[in-house]
Amino acid sequence: MKIETIAVHAGRNIDPSTGAVTPPIHLTTTFEREANGEYPKGFNYSRSNNPNRESLEKCLTELEGGNEAAAFSSGSAATMSVLQSLSPGDHVLACDDIYHGTRRLIKLFEEWEIKSSFVDLTKIKNLKSEIKKETKLVWIETPSNPLLKIIDLKKVSDIAHHAGAIVVCDNTWATPVLQSPFKFGVDLIMHATTKYIGGHSDILGGAVISKSDNKFFQKIRVIQKSGGAVPSPFECWLTLRGVQTLPLRVRAQSESAMQIAEFLNSHPKITKVHYPGLAKHPEHPLASVQMKLYGGMISFEVKGGKDDAMRVASKVKLFIRATSLGGPESLIEHRASVEGPETKTPQSLLRLSIGLEHPDDLIEDLEQALTK
Repeated sequence: MKIETIAVHAGRNIDPSTGAVTPPIHLTTTFEREANGEYPKGFNYSRSNNPNRESLEKCLTELEGGNEAAAFSSGSAATMSVLQSLSPGDHVLACDDIYHGTRRLIKLFEEWEIKSSFVDLTKIKNLKSEIKKETKLVWIETPSNPLLKIIDLKKVSDIAHHAGAIVVCDNTWATPVLQSPFKFGVDLIMHATTKYIGGHSDILGGAVISKSDNKFFQKIRVIQKSGGAVPSPFECWLTLRGVQTLPLRVRAQSESAMQIAEFLNSHPKITKVHYPGLAKHPEHPLASVQMKLYGGMISFEVKGGKDDAMRVASKVKLFIRATSLGGPESLIEHRASVEGPETKTPQSLLRLSIGLEHPDDLIEDLEQALTK
């Protein structure tokens, strides 16, 4: 089936007791046992499993073409579960341009003797030189946050597997609508379902999807059920509802982002636009192979420095100055000040999440903010 059909139907069934087309929300923490002590319906306690979470996990599995999924209470909780599945002495090799929360979590695990390196994985020679026998996990984002670098999923996966490492791809920015990492050899996909998958800026969530049934993912499953960092039934229900419009939303946001990137690319007050859909982007040819469209995220650098960038952000009227992405409303933020003192992001950079407004209105808003 095509992804539009999967998004509408995966994980959803007609309610057998009422015939309801929309699944009910199961706001219960516990489930009745049979007289013989068994749980024939498959549920015993909502930390371990819940009908709404099971539906969401089935849906995410089908969307990504995987074998199994584990849903979490946030993207960071999903990332944490992957890192917790490692052992002391293991080495994590991650891309250098990466969500600052992921970098912080990886560094946090140094206290548990998990070693880490951050390198530019757009250059395969860096992977070859930095990977070692202790490397058990290669973590990639493509497009990356916030510079929208594109990493060759197949080449990275081939090299990592040859070295005995698992490859995890954060597919939050691309979504399964635009990119299918499993087709290029990736082992695990991570999502912050808070973003495009939920799609309405009203839930927190995360997920890890596995390409196959393996021991590493089963560790993640144990951590999910034992640690309890799981989404509530209502959040699962909202996320599953959001998935139904995911393909339409992401395509519309991507098409608008392309127009806005082209506008920014020709503006005299912009020194650089980071968007893989532009022909001048260094990894544009690779993005054209790995992605169907180029996504709804854009970063650009304003001529001058931090004060100039902040001035532009202060003058927008339609864009909302807020941290997040993937919702129906367009957002703008000065990324370096969000990331804090350890940031590697240029101080002149602003990051845009393009929403569902008409692109002409968004371009007009940026034009007035840049020219006043």
